[in-house]
Amino acid sequence: MGHCQSIASADMDFNQLEAFLTAQTKKQGGITSDQAAVISKFWKSHKTKIRESLMNQSRWDSGLRGLSWRVDGKSQSRHSAQMHTPVAIMELEIGKSGQNPFSKIESSESLDIPNCG
Repeated sequence: MGHCQSIASADMDFNQLEAFLTAQTKKQGGITSDQAAVISKFWKSHKTKIRESLMNQSRWDSGLRGLSWRVDGKSQSRHSAQMHTPVAIMELEIGKSGQNPFSKIESSESLDIPNCG
């Protein structure tokens, strides 16, 4: 892994950067002080852009735009034992920010809650 790749993947702050570059200059076959100075200046000037680029490359095209949930009681069922059992209903809205259309995913699951009464 190259020096810049190591710095970017670790998202080094300036103190970590200086310690890393100092260690690299002391390694046999490492970098020179001038190379360390250039890398340091480059990182300080472009850290935000590099970080944003890495984040954009590592995220899905779609993201979670919304989440809603509620707990209901079943009012209809094939089996009378399942009547009035609590059911969690969750809705996820997935899509690109600021763009339509987006997907709505609904799921319901019976909850196994002990009877308190």
